[in-house]
Amino acid sequence: MKPASEPARPTRQRVVGAAALADALARGAPVRCVVLPRGACPAALAPLVARAEAAGIRIERVGPRKFERLRGSHTDAAILALVGPDPAADLETVMRRGGAVWLLTGPAYPGNVGFAIRTAEVSGADGLYIDNDFDHAKRREARRASMRADRFLPIGWHAAATVIGAARRAGKRIVGVEDVGTSSPWEQNLTGSVLLIVGAEADGIPEEVIGSCDVVVRIPMAGFIASYNLQAAVAALAAERFRQQEQGSPCLRIP
Repeated sequence: MKPASEPARPTRQRVVGAAALADALARGAPVRCVVLPRGACPAALAPLVARAEAAGIRIERVGPRKFERLRGSHTDAAILALVGPDPAADLETVMRRGGAVWLLTGPAYPGNVGFAIRTAEVSGADGLYIDNDFDHAKRREARRASMRADRFLPIGWHAAATVIGAARRAGKRIVGVEDVGTSSPWEQNLTGSVLLIVGAEADGIPEEVIGSCDVVVRIPMAGFIASYNLQAAVAALAAERFRQQEQGSPCLRIP
């Protein structure tokens, strides 16, 4: 059970367009950053940007192509923003939010970590943590591969035991993804407050971490190669969590 004093979980939300941003600022929503294309700020947006800056909100200026990717193809909005928890929040705070947090144990390749970070951010996760020995250069490479999703999502490098301990204190259900799993992801409840653990590309999740999981799921495989790549496993679970949340029917079987 979660502590009675736990705060309500903030919602991570992309704000699209000047009117939506003005409304978010008027409501006192936790706007974390405002995103604009590089170049001169349009005169019509200048007062809004100045208002955000005066409130201490970070202003991100990105290249035109990156801005188009961030805003999506269904809008011509000239300004975007992120509403939600602070990307610099500490581990304990992230765990208390009540949503999905990811733990990657022992990944070897910065590119894979970056793709996983991006997938976690796109899927609305509360945070993602990595247990490995990347040096500063490899961590920077992982952030670049994520399209700098770490600007919008709490990311940290911690030992698995530290992350799992924080998850336990927050009352999270812990789900591992490994080939020793006895059920598929759609047979388990992936909604609500959960820590999702994915292992290294070659070695998988260490045995001591497997032993800390409440349940271990196995993504079905039919080919000769023995496992999916790390980011593919993250994407598969993120998509299944979305399906369960949107359909309101968490899974086919809840133990």
